[in-house]
Amino acid sequence: MPAASARRLLPVASLAAVTALALSACTASGGDAEGGGEVVWSIEGANLSAGHMDPQVSQLDVSGMVQRAVLDSLVFQEDDGSFSPWLATEWSVSDDSTEYTFTLRDDVTFTDGEAFDAAAVKANFDRIVDPETASAQAASMLGADFYAGTEVVDDHTVTVRFTQPYAPFLQAASTPQLGFYSPAVLEESADQLKAGGPGITVGTGPLELTEYTPDQEIVYTRNDDYAWGPHGEEAPAFETLRVEIQPEASVRTGVVTSGEADLASNIPPNLAEDLGDGITVDSIEYPGLPYSLYLNEKHGVFADEKVRQAFARGIDIDAAVEEIFFGQFPRAWSVLSSTTPGYDAALEGTWAFDADEANRLLDEAGWTERDADGIRLKDGQRLSARWIAWTPVPDDRAALANAIQSDLKQIGFEVQREVLEPGAYNEQYEPKTFDLTDWGFSGVDPDFLRAHLHTEGFQNASQVTDPEIDALLETAVATSDQSERDDIYTQLQEWNAQYTAIVPLYSPSAITAVGDRVDGLAYDLYGRPLFYDVTVG
Repeated sequence: MPAASARRLLPVASLAAVTALALSACTASGGDAEGGGEVVWSIEGANLSAGHMDPQVSQLDVSGMVQRAVLDSLVFQEDDGSFSPWLATEWSVSDDSTEYTFTLRDDVTFTDGEAFDAAAVKANFDRIVDPETASAQAASMLGADFYAGTEVVDDHTVTVRFTQPYAPFLQAASTPQLGFYSPAVLEESADQLKAGGPGITVGTGPLELTEYTPDQEIVYTRNDDYAWGPHGEEAPAFETLRVEIQPEASVRTGVVTSGEADLASNIPPNLAEDLGDGITVDSIEYPGLPYSLYLNEKHGVFADEKVRQAFARGIDIDAAVEEIFFGQFPRAWSVLSSTTPGYDAALEGTWAFDADEANRLLDEAGWTERDADGIRLKDGQRLSARWIAWTPVPDDRAALANAIQSDLKQIGFEVQREVLEPGAYNEQYEPKTFDLTDWGFSGVDPDFLRAHLHTEGFQNASQVTDPEIDALLETAVATSDQSERDDIYTQLQEWNAQYTAIVPLYSPSAITAVGDRVDGLAYDLYGRPLFYDVTVG
C-alpha cells in the first residue's frame, strides 16, 4: 500500500531525525537488499552552468547544496548548534580565539587517490583567500582580511590563524564553502572549478561527480572507499545519484509525483499543498537573512530615511505573504530569521503595514504633489525607484513583487521592476546603479550581517556606511561570549528596523518532496538533503 501524503514542518531541533517514508517502488531505477540502484533528485539549478559549480567561489546556495556530496568539511554542525568531528578528529582554540588547531584523520583520500592531509587543508584555505580566486562568500567566511594563514604542523595537524579573534570560524568550517578539493586539482585545474565536471570537481565525499551536462544533469557515483562520514557513515547503499536540473517548479513537482524522480527540492508552497499519495513533504525554515529588499541609500530617493521608512510601512507584507505562500512562510520582522541564533523576537509587530503613516512620512519628506498617474512629485521629480531582480524569478516571488508595486502605488510611490539575466544584472549591481534589489541569504552564524551591513561588506547592496555599525559588526565577530554576541546582534536588528536599510519580507523554507521509494534521507541545518543513509526500494 502507498503511504499517504504528509507535510512535516520541521524545527531545527529535529533535523537529525528526519527521514522519508519508503514503502513501494516507483518508476526510477530500483535497488535490492544488498544495496544499489539510482536516486533521482530534481533541483532548480538554473544558474549552475554560469560558473557556479564551485562553492568556494559561488554565492548561490544551490552550489553548496549539490557539491556537499563531494566536499567534506573539518567539522559537522549538529541540529543543536554544537560541532562534531568529521575530517578533523579533535581541535583546540587558543585563549584569545586567534588560533584553531585541528588533528586530522589519517585514513582519508580524495577520489583521485590523493591523500587528505594538513597540506590539503592549507592549499584549499589559501586558495579561497587568494585575490585571484575572486571568492566573496567563502573568503568572508574564512575571515577575509582576518585570515593570517594556515600552518602545516605535521602531516595530520594544522593550525589556522587569524589576526584577531574570529568567533564564527568553526561554523564556517562545517560548510561546503570551506570544503576540500584534491590538491592535484588545485595545482592543475583550479581555473576550471567554476565550470566543474568529472576529474575537476574532486573531493573526499561519499559520492564522486562522474558526468555533467550543463543545464541538464549532474551524475554522482558512489565512492566505494568512503568510511569517514561525520557520524561514522560509510559509502552509500545506492550506486548513483542523478541530479536533474529542472528550473520550472511545475516540472519538479510533476516528476516526483509521477515517480520519474525520487525527490525534488525548492517546491513552492502552492504546489506542495497536495502532491498525492506516497509523497512526503519536508519543510525546514532557513536560518539566515530572510528574503528581503535592499534599499540603496547612495542612489536615488532612498537617501532619505523617511522615504525608506515610508516604503517599508506602505507594503502590506502580512497579507501578501499569507496569500501567496499559503501560510507556509512566516512574515519576517528582522534581518535574522526566527531560526537564526540571536533572533530578536521583540521586533515582531513593531512595523506593521500602515498606509496613513507612510503617507505622513512622505509628506514630511516633501513629496506632497501628485502627477496625473497619482505618483508623488517633489521639485518636478517623480517618486520612483528601480528594482533590479536576478533571473529566473519564481512565480510566487513575481506575484509578491506585483503586490508590493500595487501597495506602493496607492501611496504615490512608483516601483519599476527589471528582471535581468545574470550578466546584465551584474553590470548594474557592481557599480550600484539601482535603487533596490532582492534576495535571501542562508547562514547559521549572524556574522553574515557583516557582509550585508559593513561599509566593506561584499553584499552591502544598501551601501550602508556607518562607523558605529562597522564597530558593532567588528566587535561581534571578535567576541567569543555568545551572550555578548547576541546582545550586539539585537542592537543591529533594532537599528535596521528604524534605519530601514533592508526590508525583510518573509522567511523561506526549504521544501522537499520525497517519494515513498526512498528511505533514510536526512537534512542539514539549511534544509539541504544528505544522502549518507539513503536506500532505495
